[in-house]
Amino acid sequence: MLNMAEGLSRLGALAANPVVATLATAFAEAGFDLAVVGGPVRDALLGRETHDLDFTTNARPDDILAIVKPISSTQWDIGRAFGTIGARVQGEQVEITTYRADSYDGVTRKPVVEFGDTIDGDLLRRDFTVNAMALQVPAVKLIDPTSGVEDLVSGILRTPINPEISFGDDPLRMLRAARFSAQLDFAIEDATFAAIEKLRQTLTIVSPERVQGELVRLMQTDDPIRGIRVLVESGLIDEFLPEVSALRLEVDEHHHHKDVYEHSLTVVRQAIDLEKARNPGAAADVPLRLAALLHDIGKPRTRKLENGGGVTFHHHDVVGARMARKRLQALRFDGDTIDAVAKLIELHLRFFGYAEGAWTDSAVRRYVRDAGDVVERLHILVRADVTTRNRRKAARLASAYDDIERRIVELREQEELDSIRPELDGNQIQQILGIKPGREVGEAYRFLLEVRLDEGVIGPDAAEQRLREWWAARG
Repeated sequence: MLNMAEGLSRLGALAANPVVATLATAFAEAGFDLAVVGGPVRDALLGRETHDLDFTTNARPDDILAIVKPISSTQWDIGRAFGTIGARVQGEQVEITTYRADSYDGVTRKPVVEFGDTIDGDLLRRDFTVNAMALQVPAVKLIDPTSGVEDLVSGILRTPINPEISFGDDPLRMLRAARFSAQLDFAIEDATFAAIEKLRQTLTIVSPERVQGELVRLMQTDDPIRGIRVLVESGLIDEFLPEVSALRLEVDEHHHHKDVYEHSLTVVRQAIDLEKARNPGAAADVPLRLAALLHDIGKPRTRKLENGGGVTFHHHDVVGARMARKRLQALRFDGDTIDAVAKLIELHLRFFGYAEGAWTDSAVRRYVRDAGDVVERLHILVRADVTTRNRRKAARLASAYDDIERRIVELREQEELDSIRPELDGNQIQQILGIKPGREVGEAYRFLLEVRLDEGVIGPDAAEQRLREWWAARG
Protein backbone atom coordinates (compact mmCIF):
# COMPACT_ATOMS: atom_id res chain seq x y z
CA MET A 1 0.00 0.00 0.00
CA LEU A 2 1.32 3.44 -0.95
CA ASN A 3 2.01 5.69 2.03
CA MET A 4 1.77 9.25 0.69
CA ALA A 5 3.99 10.79 3.37
CA GLU A 6 6.73 8.28 2.60
CA GLY A 7 6.09 8.68 -1.11
CA LEU A 8 6.56 12.44 -1.01
CA SER A 9 9.75 11.98 0.99
CA ARG A 10 11.06 9.64 -1.72
CA LEU A 11 10.21 12.24 -4.38
CA GLY A 12 12.34 14.68 -2.46
CA ALA A 13 15.18 12.17 -2.48
CA LEU A 14 14.74 11.70 -6.24
CA ALA A 15 14.98 15.46 -6.78
CA ALA A 16 18.14 15.53 -4.66
CA ASN A 17 19.79 12.82 -6.78
CA PRO A 18 23.07 14.42 -7.98
CA VAL A 19 22.29 13.74 -11.65
CA VAL A 20 18.75 15.15 -11.35
CA ALA A 21 19.95 18.18 -9.38
CA THR A 22 22.73 18.93 -11.90
CA LEU A 23 20.33 18.84 -14.84
CA ALA A 24 17.65 20.79 -12.99
CA THR A 25 20.10 23.61 -12.25
CA ALA A 26 21.39 23.69 -15.83
CA PHE A 27 17.91 23.88 -17.40
CA ALA A 28 16.67 26.45 -14.88
CA GLU A 29 19.69 28.68 -15.57
CA ALA A 30 18.94 28.41 -19.29
CA GLY A 31 15.33 29.47 -18.69
CA PHE A 32 13.64 26.13 -19.38
CA ASP A 33 11.42 23.77 -17.41
CA LEU A 34 12.55 20.24 -16.58
CA ALA A 35 10.75 17.30 -15.00
CA VAL A 36 11.57 13.67 -14.22
CA VAL A 37 8.84 11.68 -15.90
CA GLY A 38 7.22 8.23 -15.98
CA GLY A 39 8.75 5.16 -14.40
CA PRO A 40 11.24 6.87 -12.06
CA VAL A 41 8.43 8.90 -10.47
CA ARG A 42 6.15 5.88 -10.16
CA ASP A 43 8.93 3.76 -8.65
CA ALA A 44 9.96 6.50 -6.22
CA LEU A 45 6.40 6.73 -4.91
CA LEU A 46 6.25 2.95 -4.54
CA GLY A 47 9.65 2.74 -2.86
CA ARG A 48 11.11 0.68 -5.70
CA GLU A 49 14.64 1.01 -6.98
CA THR A 50 14.81 2.88 -10.28
CA HIS A 51 17.58 2.54 -12.84
CA ASP A 52 16.64 4.77 -15.77
CA LEU A 53 16.18 8.51 -15.59
CA ASP A 54 13.86 10.05 -18.19
CA PHE A 55 13.14 13.75 -18.38
CA THR A 56 10.77 16.00 -20.27
CA THR A 57 11.18 19.71 -21.00
CA ASN A 58 9.79 22.63 -22.98
CA ALA A 59 13.26 23.06 -24.55
CA ARG A 60 13.63 22.00 -28.18
CA PRO A 61 16.25 19.38 -29.15
CA ASP A 62 18.91 21.92 -30.19
CA ASP A 63 18.47 23.73 -26.87
CA ILE A 64 18.66 20.45 -24.93
CA LEU A 65 21.91 19.53 -26.64
CA ALA A 66 23.42 22.94 -25.92
CA ILE A 67 22.46 22.69 -22.23
CA VAL A 68 23.76 19.17 -21.60
CA LYS A 69 27.07 19.44 -23.49
CA PRO A 70 28.95 21.30 -20.74
CA ILE A 71 27.74 18.93 -17.97
CA SER A 72 27.96 15.56 -19.73
CA SER A 73 30.77 13.31 -20.93
CA THR A 74 28.86 11.99 -23.96
CA GLN A 75 25.82 13.04 -25.95
CA TRP A 76 23.82 11.30 -28.69
CA ASP A 77 20.98 12.60 -30.79
CA ILE A 78 19.76 9.45 -32.53
CA GLY A 79 16.27 10.26 -31.26
CA ARG A 80 16.36 13.92 -32.33
CA ALA A 81 13.48 13.42 -34.79
CA PHE A 82 11.34 12.36 -31.82
CA GLY A 83 12.63 15.19 -29.67
CA THR A 84 14.99 13.05 -27.60
CA ILE A 85 18.59 13.78 -26.70
CA GLY A 86 20.63 11.28 -24.72
CA ALA A 87 23.61 12.05 -22.52
CA ARG A 88 25.87 10.56 -19.87
CA VAL A 89 25.86 12.79 -16.80
CA GLN A 90 28.08 11.87 -13.85
CA GLY A 91 28.31 8.36 -15.20
CA GLU A 92 24.53 7.92 -15.54
CA GLN A 93 22.73 7.57 -18.86
CA VAL A 94 19.76 9.94 -19.21
CA GLU A 95 17.27 10.83 -21.92
CA ILE A 96 15.62 14.24 -22.20
CA THR A 97 12.64 14.70 -24.52
CA THR A 98 10.80 17.81 -25.64
CA TYR A 99 7.10 17.97 -24.69
CA ARG A 100 5.17 16.08 -27.36
CA ALA A 101 1.58 15.97 -28.60
CA ASP A 102 1.75 13.05 -31.04
CA SER A 103 -0.94 11.83 -33.41
CA TYR A 104 -1.33 8.41 -35.05
CA ASP A 105 -2.62 7.29 -38.45
CA GLY A 106 -4.24 4.07 -37.17
CA VAL A 107 -2.34 1.97 -39.72
CA THR A 108 1.10 1.83 -38.11
CA ARG A 109 2.23 2.48 -34.56
CA LYS A 110 4.62 5.21 -35.71
CA PRO A 111 3.42 8.56 -34.40
CA VAL A 112 3.38 11.79 -36.33
CA VAL A 113 5.66 13.68 -33.97
CA GLU A 114 4.47 17.10 -32.92
CA PHE A 115 6.17 19.09 -30.20
CA GLY A 116 3.87 20.31 -27.46
CA ASP A 117 3.81 23.37 -25.28
CA THR A 118 2.59 21.98 -21.95
CA ILE A 119 3.65 19.14 -19.72
CA ASP A 120 0.01 18.15 -19.09
CA GLY A 121 -0.48 17.53 -22.80
CA ASP A 122 2.72 15.50 -22.89
CA LEU A 123 1.58 13.30 -20.01
CA LEU A 124 -1.83 12.59 -21.55
CA ARG A 125 -0.21 10.75 -24.49
CA ARG A 126 1.45 8.17 -22.21
CA ASP A 127 0.37 4.56 -21.75
CA PHE A 128 -1.04 4.41 -18.19
CA THR A 129 -1.91 6.93 -15.51
CA VAL A 130 0.70 5.51 -13.14
CA ASN A 131 3.31 6.31 -15.80
CA ALA A 132 1.82 9.71 -16.58
CA MET A 133 3.20 11.56 -13.58
CA ALA A 134 6.11 13.98 -13.53
CA LEU A 135 8.29 15.52 -10.84
CA GLN A 136 9.13 19.10 -11.72
CA VAL A 137 12.63 20.07 -10.62
CA PRO A 138 14.24 21.91 -8.95
CA ALA A 139 10.85 22.99 -7.50
CA VAL A 140 9.99 19.39 -6.38
CA LYS A 141 6.41 19.64 -7.60
CA LEU A 142 4.40 16.53 -8.51
CA ILE A 143 2.38 16.92 -11.70
CA ASP A 144 -0.42 14.37 -11.98
CA PRO A 145 -3.16 15.40 -14.44
CA THR A 146 -4.72 11.91 -14.73
CA SER A 147 -4.89 10.89 -11.04
CA GLY A 148 -2.01 8.45 -11.30
CA VAL A 149 -1.37 8.64 -7.55
CA GLU A 150 -4.92 7.48 -6.83
CA ASP A 151 -4.42 4.54 -9.17
CA LEU A 152 -1.13 3.71 -7.45
CA VAL A 153 -2.94 3.66 -4.12
CA SER A 154 -5.69 1.46 -5.58
CA GLY A 155 -3.30 -0.82 -7.47
CA ILE A 156 -5.05 -0.14 -10.78
CA LEU A 157 -3.79 0.12 -14.36
CA ARG A 158 -5.81 2.59 -16.42
CA THR A 159 -5.09 4.56 -19.58
CA PRO A 160 -4.94 8.38 -19.31
CA ILE A 161 -7.49 8.74 -22.13
CA ASN A 162 -10.20 6.50 -23.58
CA PRO A 163 -8.50 3.06 -23.71
CA GLU A 164 -9.83 2.30 -27.20
CA ILE A 165 -8.16 5.46 -28.47
CA SER A 166 -4.96 4.78 -26.51
CA PHE A 167 -4.65 1.17 -27.71
CA GLY A 168 -5.80 2.14 -31.19
CA ASP A 169 -2.94 4.64 -31.32
CA ASP A 170 -0.37 2.06 -30.18
CA PRO A 171 -1.48 -1.59 -29.77
CA LEU A 172 1.82 -2.45 -28.08
CA ARG A 173 0.35 -0.76 -25.00
CA MET A 174 -1.93 -3.77 -24.58
CA LEU A 175 1.12 -5.99 -24.06
CA ARG A 176 2.56 -3.41 -21.72
CA ALA A 177 -0.63 -3.66 -19.66
CA ALA A 178 0.03 -7.36 -19.11
CA ARG A 179 3.66 -6.70 -18.25
CA PHE A 180 2.95 -3.89 -15.78
CA SER A 181 0.17 -5.96 -14.23
CA ALA A 182 2.79 -8.58 -13.36
CA GLN A 183 5.60 -6.16 -12.56
CA LEU A 184 3.53 -4.01 -10.20
CA ASP A 185 1.01 -6.68 -9.13
CA PHE A 186 -1.79 -4.34 -10.26
CA ALA A 187 -5.27 -5.13 -11.58
CA ILE A 188 -6.36 -3.80 -14.96
CA GLU A 189 -9.35 -1.47 -14.80
CA ASP A 190 -12.49 -2.98 -16.39
CA ALA A 191 -12.84 -0.58 -19.33
CA THR A 192 -9.15 -0.91 -20.09
CA PHE A 193 -9.37 -4.72 -20.05
CA ALA A 194 -12.47 -4.65 -22.25
CA ALA A 195 -10.59 -2.53 -24.77
CA ILE A 196 -7.80 -5.12 -24.90
CA GLU A 197 -10.37 -7.84 -25.62
CA LYS A 198 -11.97 -5.73 -28.35
CA LEU A 199 -8.78 -4.49 -30.05
CA ARG A 200 -6.49 -7.51 -29.63
CA GLN A 201 -6.35 -8.20 -33.36
CA THR A 202 -4.81 -4.78 -33.99
CA LEU A 203 -1.60 -6.19 -32.51
CA THR A 204 -0.86 -7.39 -36.05
CA ILE A 205 0.51 -3.95 -36.94
CA VAL A 206 3.22 -4.33 -34.28
CA SER A 207 6.49 -5.88 -35.47
CA PRO A 208 7.40 -9.36 -34.15
CA GLU A 209 10.55 -7.87 -32.62
CA ARG A 210 8.48 -5.44 -30.52
CA VAL A 211 6.12 -8.20 -29.41
CA GLN A 212 9.08 -10.37 -28.50
CA GLY A 213 10.60 -7.53 -26.47
CA GLU A 214 7.48 -7.15 -24.34
CA LEU A 215 7.17 -10.92 -23.88
CA VAL A 216 10.77 -11.03 -22.66
CA ARG A 217 10.18 -8.14 -20.24
CA LEU A 218 7.12 -9.94 -18.89
CA MET A 219 9.06 -13.16 -18.38
CA GLN A 220 11.82 -11.20 -16.61
CA THR A 221 9.46 -10.06 -13.85
CA ASP A 222 9.64 -11.74 -10.46
CA ASP A 223 6.25 -13.39 -11.00
CA PRO A 224 4.95 -13.23 -14.60
CA ILE A 225 1.88 -15.39 -13.89
CA ARG A 226 -0.53 -12.47 -13.45
CA GLY A 227 0.56 -11.02 -16.78
CA ILE A 228 0.23 -14.38 -18.55
CA ARG A 229 -3.31 -14.69 -17.21
CA VAL A 230 -4.13 -11.23 -18.57
CA LEU A 231 -2.85 -12.26 -22.00
CA VAL A 232 -4.81 -15.52 -22.00
CA GLU A 233 -8.07 -14.24 -20.50
CA SER A 234 -8.18 -11.25 -22.86
CA GLY A 235 -7.35 -13.42 -25.88
CA LEU A 236 -4.38 -11.19 -26.70
CA ILE A 237 -1.93 -14.10 -26.49
CA ASP A 238 -3.72 -15.79 -29.41
CA GLU A 239 -2.27 -13.11 -31.68
CA PHE A 240 1.33 -14.19 -31.09
CA LEU A 241 1.51 -17.32 -28.88
CA PRO A 242 -1.78 -19.23 -29.28
CA GLU A 243 -0.18 -22.47 -28.08
CA VAL A 244 -0.47 -21.24 -24.48
CA SER A 245 -4.23 -20.68 -24.45
CA ALA A 246 -4.61 -24.01 -26.29
CA LEU A 247 -3.32 -25.68 -23.10
CA ARG A 248 -6.77 -25.12 -21.59
CA LEU A 249 -7.94 -28.57 -22.70
CA GLU A 250 -11.54 -29.59 -22.27
CA VAL A 251 -12.04 -32.22 -19.58
CA ASP A 252 -15.13 -34.39 -19.89
CA GLU A 253 -16.70 -36.64 -17.28
CA HIS A 254 -15.20 -39.79 -18.79
CA HIS A 255 -11.60 -38.78 -19.53
CA HIS A 256 -9.68 -37.13 -16.72
CA HIS A 257 -6.27 -35.49 -16.81
CA LYS A 258 -4.38 -32.71 -15.09
CA ASP A 259 -5.32 -29.14 -16.06
CA VAL A 260 -2.40 -28.58 -18.43
CA TYR A 261 -2.70 -24.76 -18.44
CA GLU A 262 -2.73 -24.41 -14.65
CA HIS A 263 0.02 -27.04 -14.40
CA SER A 264 2.18 -25.02 -16.80
CA LEU A 265 1.72 -21.83 -14.78
CA THR A 266 2.71 -23.72 -11.63
CA VAL A 267 5.81 -25.03 -13.40
CA VAL A 268 6.78 -21.46 -14.38
CA ARG A 269 6.45 -20.28 -10.79
CA GLN A 270 8.37 -23.26 -9.37
CA ALA A 271 11.10 -22.90 -11.99
CA ILE A 272 11.57 -19.24 -11.04
CA ASP A 273 11.77 -20.14 -7.35
CA LEU A 274 14.42 -22.79 -8.07
CA GLU A 275 16.28 -20.47 -10.41
CA LYS A 276 16.53 -17.83 -7.69
CA ALA A 277 17.53 -20.36 -5.04
CA ARG A 278 20.29 -21.86 -7.21
CA ASN A 279 21.52 -18.62 -8.76
CA PRO A 280 20.84 -15.84 -6.25
CA GLY A 281 21.29 -12.35 -7.68
CA ALA A 282 21.58 -13.57 -11.28
CA ALA A 283 19.58 -12.02 -14.11
CA ALA A 284 16.28 -13.66 -15.01
CA ASP A 285 16.78 -16.80 -17.11
CA VAL A 286 14.33 -16.10 -19.93
CA PRO A 287 15.01 -19.30 -21.95
CA LEU A 288 14.35 -21.42 -18.86
CA ARG A 289 11.13 -19.54 -18.09
CA LEU A 290 9.92 -19.79 -21.68
CA ALA A 291 10.65 -23.53 -21.65
CA ALA A 292 8.67 -23.88 -18.43
CA LEU A 293 5.71 -22.05 -19.97
CA LEU A 294 5.85 -23.98 -23.24
CA HIS A 295 7.03 -27.42 -22.11
CA ASP A 296 3.63 -29.06 -22.62
CA ILE A 297 2.39 -27.22 -25.74
CA GLY A 298 2.63 -30.49 -27.67
CA LYS A 299 -0.11 -32.06 -25.53
CA PRO A 300 -3.18 -30.67 -27.34
CA ARG A 301 -1.85 -31.94 -30.66
CA THR A 302 -0.94 -35.42 -29.30
CA ARG A 303 -3.87 -36.02 -26.94
CA LYS A 304 -5.56 -39.38 -27.38
CA LEU A 305 -8.60 -40.49 -25.41
CA GLU A 306 -8.26 -44.14 -24.41
CA ASN A 307 -10.96 -46.68 -23.65
CA GLY A 308 -11.56 -46.83 -19.93
CA GLY A 309 -11.14 -43.08 -19.36
CA GLY A 310 -7.42 -42.68 -19.79
CA VAL A 311 -5.70 -39.89 -21.74
CA THR A 312 -2.28 -40.14 -23.38
CA PHE A 313 0.06 -37.55 -24.87
CA HIS A 314 2.65 -39.74 -26.57
CA HIS A 315 5.67 -37.85 -27.97
CA HIS A 316 4.34 -34.46 -26.84
CA ASP A 317 7.90 -33.57 -25.85
CA VAL A 318 9.24 -33.95 -29.41
CA VAL A 319 6.16 -32.36 -31.00
CA GLY A 320 6.23 -29.50 -28.49
CA ALA A 321 9.91 -28.80 -29.17
CA ARG A 322 9.17 -28.42 -32.89
CA MET A 323 6.18 -26.18 -32.19
CA ALA A 324 8.18 -23.97 -29.83
CA ARG A 325 11.03 -23.63 -32.32
CA LYS A 326 8.63 -22.53 -35.07
CA ARG A 327 6.82 -20.04 -32.84
CA LEU A 328 9.96 -18.48 -31.38
CA GLN A 329 11.42 -18.12 -34.86
CA ALA A 330 8.28 -16.23 -35.91
CA LEU A 331 8.83 -13.92 -32.92
CA ARG A 332 12.41 -13.30 -34.09
CA PHE A 333 14.11 -14.74 -31.04
CA ASP A 334 17.84 -15.29 -31.38
CA GLY A 335 19.15 -18.72 -32.34
CA ASP A 336 20.69 -19.49 -28.93
CA THR A 337 17.40 -18.86 -27.12
CA ILE A 338 15.43 -20.92 -29.64
CA ASP A 339 17.87 -23.83 -29.43
CA ALA A 340 17.88 -23.78 -25.63
CA VAL A 341 14.09 -23.69 -25.29
CA ALA A 342 13.55 -26.41 -27.90
CA LYS A 343 16.18 -28.67 -26.32
CA LEU A 344 14.73 -28.24 -22.83
CA ILE A 345 11.24 -29.10 -24.04
CA GLU A 346 12.46 -32.12 -25.98
CA LEU A 347 14.39 -33.48 -22.98
CA HIS A 348 12.04 -32.60 -20.14
CA LEU A 349 10.57 -36.12 -19.91
CA ARG A 350 13.85 -38.03 -20.19
CA PHE A 351 14.50 -38.02 -16.43
CA PHE A 352 11.28 -39.78 -15.52
CA GLY A 353 12.77 -43.03 -16.83
CA TYR A 354 15.46 -42.62 -14.18
CA ALA A 355 12.80 -42.35 -11.49
CA GLU A 356 11.58 -45.83 -12.42
CA GLY A 357 15.03 -47.36 -11.95
CA ALA A 358 18.60 -46.07 -11.64
CA TRP A 359 20.47 -45.62 -14.91
CA THR A 360 23.83 -47.04 -15.84
CA ASP A 361 26.78 -44.64 -16.00
CA SER A 362 26.40 -44.84 -19.77
CA ALA A 363 22.82 -43.54 -19.58
CA VAL A 364 23.87 -40.68 -17.30
CA ARG A 365 26.64 -39.74 -19.72
CA ARG A 366 24.16 -39.69 -22.59
CA TYR A 367 21.76 -37.53 -20.57
CA VAL A 368 24.50 -34.97 -19.99
CA ARG A 369 25.75 -35.24 -23.58
CA ASP A 370 22.27 -34.66 -25.03
CA ALA A 371 21.53 -31.75 -22.68
CA GLY A 372 24.87 -30.08 -23.40
CA ASP A 373 24.99 -26.49 -22.19
CA VAL A 374 21.39 -26.53 -20.90
CA VAL A 375 21.93 -29.33 -18.39
CA GLU A 376 21.73 -27.02 -15.35
CA ARG A 377 18.51 -25.50 -16.70
CA LEU A 378 17.20 -29.00 -17.32
CA HIS A 379 17.79 -29.84 -13.65
CA ILE A 380 15.53 -26.91 -12.72
CA LEU A 381 12.85 -27.57 -15.33
CA VAL A 382 12.51 -31.26 -14.46
CA ARG A 383 12.23 -30.53 -10.74
CA ALA A 384 9.71 -27.74 -11.42
CA ASP A 385 7.64 -30.09 -13.57
CA VAL A 386 6.63 -32.07 -10.47
CA THR A 387 3.32 -30.54 -9.41
CA THR A 388 1.65 -33.61 -7.94
CA ARG A 389 -0.23 -33.23 -4.67
CA ASN A 390 0.83 -36.75 -3.73
CA ARG A 391 3.57 -36.02 -1.20
CA ARG A 392 5.02 -39.52 -1.34
CA LYS A 393 5.34 -39.39 -5.13
CA ALA A 394 6.83 -35.87 -5.02
CA ALA A 395 9.38 -36.97 -2.41
CA ARG A 396 10.33 -40.04 -4.47
CA LEU A 397 10.90 -37.93 -7.61
CA ALA A 398 12.90 -35.33 -5.69
CA SER A 399 15.07 -38.06 -4.19
CA ALA A 400 15.64 -39.61 -7.61
CA TYR A 401 16.72 -36.26 -9.05
CA ASP A 402 19.01 -35.64 -6.09
CA ASP A 403 20.59 -38.96 -6.97
CA ILE A 404 21.09 -38.22 -10.66
CA GLU A 405 22.62 -34.82 -9.88
CA ARG A 406 24.97 -36.49 -7.38
CA ARG A 407 26.02 -39.04 -9.98
CA ILE A 408 26.63 -36.33 -12.58
CA VAL A 409 28.92 -34.54 -10.12
CA GLU A 410 30.81 -37.77 -9.40
CA LEU A 411 31.23 -38.57 -13.08
CA ARG A 412 32.38 -35.02 -13.76
CA GLU A 413 35.11 -35.47 -11.19
CA GLN A 414 36.21 -38.71 -12.84
CA GLU A 415 35.83 -37.71 -16.48
CA GLU A 416 35.49 -34.72 -18.77
CA LEU A 417 31.73 -35.22 -18.74
CA ASP A 418 30.79 -31.87 -20.23
CA SER A 419 32.94 -32.36 -23.31
CA ILE A 420 32.57 -36.05 -24.01
CA ARG A 421 34.46 -37.03 -27.14
CA PRO A 422 36.27 -40.14 -28.39
CA GLU A 423 39.79 -40.77 -27.12
CA LEU A 424 41.08 -40.66 -30.69
CA ASP A 425 40.49 -37.70 -33.00
CA GLY A 426 39.91 -37.70 -36.73
CA ASN A 427 43.59 -37.42 -37.66
CA GLN A 428 44.53 -40.35 -35.43
CA ILE A 429 41.70 -42.45 -36.90
CA GLN A 430 42.99 -41.78 -40.43
CA GLN A 431 46.56 -42.68 -39.45
CA ILE A 432 45.59 -45.91 -37.65
CA LEU A 433 43.27 -47.14 -40.39
CA GLY A 434 45.26 -45.72 -43.29
CA ILE A 435 42.25 -43.96 -44.80
CA LYS A 436 41.62 -40.49 -46.20
CA PRO A 437 39.08 -37.92 -44.95
CA GLY A 438 35.53 -38.99 -45.76
CA ARG A 439 32.41 -40.79 -44.58
CA GLU A 440 34.33 -43.71 -43.06
CA VAL A 441 36.22 -41.40 -40.71
CA GLY A 442 32.87 -40.07 -39.42
CA GLU A 443 31.56 -43.59 -38.91
CA ALA A 444 34.70 -44.57 -36.98
CA TYR A 445 34.43 -41.42 -34.86
CA ARG A 446 30.81 -42.22 -33.97
CA PHE A 447 31.76 -45.79 -33.06
CA LEU A 448 34.44 -44.54 -30.66
CA LEU A 449 32.00 -42.01 -29.20
CA GLU A 450 29.57 -44.82 -28.40
CA VAL A 451 32.41 -46.72 -26.69
CA ARG A 452 33.24 -43.60 -24.67
CA LEU A 453 29.62 -43.13 -23.61
CA ASP A 454 29.13 -46.79 -22.73
CA GLU A 455 32.40 -47.49 -20.95
CA GLY A 456 33.88 -44.16 -19.94
CA VAL A 457 37.64 -43.54 -20.26
CA ILE A 458 39.46 -46.70 -21.44
CA GLY A 459 42.74 -45.10 -22.58
CA PRO A 460 44.07 -44.42 -26.13
CA ASP A 461 45.73 -47.85 -26.49
CA ALA A 462 42.52 -49.71 -25.71
CA ALA A 463 40.60 -47.31 -27.95
CA GLU A 464 42.98 -48.07 -30.82
CA GLN A 465 42.53 -51.82 -30.29
CA ARG A 466 38.72 -51.45 -30.30
CA LEU A 467 38.93 -49.33 -33.45
CA ARG A 468 41.03 -51.94 -35.27
CA GLU A 469 38.63 -54.72 -34.24
CA TRP A 470 35.64 -52.69 -35.45
CA TRP A 471 37.39 -51.96 -38.74
CA ALA A 472 38.31 -55.60 -39.28
CA ALA A 473 34.75 -56.71 -38.56
CA ARG A 474 33.55 -54.42 -41.33
CA GLY A 475 35.60 -56.51 -43.81
